[in-house]
Amino acid sequence: MQLSALLWVFVANIVFQGPAALTLDGKGRIAMPARHREVLAAMGVSQLTVTKHPEGSLLIFPRPAWDGFRERVAALPMAASGWKRIFLGNAMDVDIDASSRVLIAPELRAAAGLTRDVMLLGLGTHFELWDAARYAEHEAKVMASEMPDELKSFSF
Repeated sequence: MQLSALLWVFVANIVFQGPAALTLDGKGRIAMPARHREVLAAMGVSQLTVTKHPEGSLLIFPRPAWDGFRERVAALPMAASGWKRIFLGNAMDVDIDASSRVLIAPELRAAAGLTRDVMLLGLGTHFELWDAARYAEHEAKVMASEMPDELKSFSF
């Protein structure tokens, strides 16, 4: 097991959480928020993997988390081959540059409708990147919908 993978296991209780309103620069880059880049740097992670999310956003994984996700998706049966293509066929590895920026490929920006204002959400082991307006609409729709049965008995 690689050192970065071992370190990932060691800090598994550290999670990425919270929203960050960001702006794509003219080249399609976002600046990774300090609270996330510090954790990534401490873990020795300088590479991320970006791919499509089925709800119209992008998934961004630190490389060690992507490796586990990729293995689970690759093991899916033939009936899920279309979803394998969505997740694996659109995956792009990106480096966090010296200025803590991450380049989002034009194909992925177009797929998620990213233009300028974006929202980065920390979701534990990975992130989602949304167009800010699209995310606001999505969140409003979720909040207006009925709570799933799995959450109805959940204690807050």
